Amino acid sequence: MSKMGTCDLALDLATRIEGLGAISVRRFFGGTALVADGIQFGFVMKGSFYLRVDDASRIRFEALGMTPFTYPGKGKTVTVFSYYAAPDDIFDDDEQLRDWVADAYQAALGAIHKSSGATETRKLAYEAGSTPPPRRSG
Repeated sequence: MSKMGTCDLALDLATRIEGLGAISVRRFFGGTALVADGIQFGFVMKGSFYLRVDDASRIRFEALGMTPFTYPGKGKTVTVFSYYAAPDDIFDDDEQLRDWVADAYQAALGAIHKSSGATETRKLAYEAGSTPPPRRSG
């Protein structure tokens, strides 16, 4: 991975994947998020690029030995299983980089649809007069 600063690396990545549409770069906690059409599909944190995964793409990352994003929490390490470190070799080929990013965007889009579907189910149940199912935490 590059020794560029977090924001510079995110801007470089955004330029290299611009064929996928308009990519914006935003502050994201201690790093920089990459966003397309209002949907965050990745971020750069401490010199590493993380991509959004779903159940299907997670297998691909794990097969390559990639790990999920972690950060220190109060007394324990917190693991974010929805974002995995991108493999280093994708940075050598812009087409391969765009393919991985496109998959990450689809995973992020799928998570939004999955989440909004659950919200809609709760809303419909409530409107029908029944008690809405409890929200899942995590």
